[in-house]
Amino acid sequence: MSTKKERATHPVKDPGAQLEEVLAKRKTQKYALRLFVREATPKSTRAIQNLRKLCERYLKDRYELEVIDIVKHPEKARSEQVIAVPTLIKQLPPPLRKLVGDLSDSERVLVGLEIKEDTR
Repeated sequence: MSTKKERATHPVKDPGAQLEEVLAKRKTQKYALRLFVREATPKSTRAIQNLRKLCERYLKDRYELEVIDIVKHPEKARSEQVIAVPTLIKQLPPPLRKLVGDLSDSERVLVGLEIKEDTR
């Protein structure tokens, strides 16, 4: 009488399928963004415009953007440890990310927000 050992079978996910799953999840995630600016300086104004344009294009109806003037709300800048403006903080989805500058480099912003993969 021969005995066969039964092996536990664990479905192995195809790496391509895993990537598709991650990309699909990214398309439905909600983003919570805080942009720290200083009054209506040209650099701050550009950062607001650049970010709104990117959010409308890539995160339509999936983001909340809070623009915070550090002159009016210095306590918020201190609590987030903002040392330069404009500074963008991605609070959700994790992990937390900070980007500094006028956000004119769209590719860098999209990679920093984890909306696109770094292709470099």
